[in-house]
Amino acid sequence: MTEFDPRPALDQLAAEYSKRAEAIRRDLGRSHSPDFAEQAQQRQNDDVLRALLAEAEAGMRLVGLARLRLADGSYGLCARCGEPIEERRLHALPAAENCLRCAGEVG
Repeated sequence: MTEFDPRPALDQLAAEYSKRAEAIRRDLGRSHSPDFAEQAQQRQNDDVLRALLAEAEAGMRLVGLARLRLADGSYGLCARCGEPIEERRLHALPAAENCLRCAGEVG
């Protein structure tokens, strides 16, 4: 287990992901131009926005899982090997599930 308190960092991440997802949903909800060529470009942009939205939602899920690990006392332990996650990794990626070694093997 680590001495690092991730709560403020996780709260900040959750707020950033939520704000990003809200802005993307707002952009996706806008109507498209009646001009066919412009509408085609807008639809391509929508595809990019949907990918960004999926990324923000995945980030929110990772933060939620990190909060669950905090609650059950397993935060800071690698989900794969059970060894402690490096504290500097947790500072950089507060929602990290794996130690650096296991993260390299997974990816």
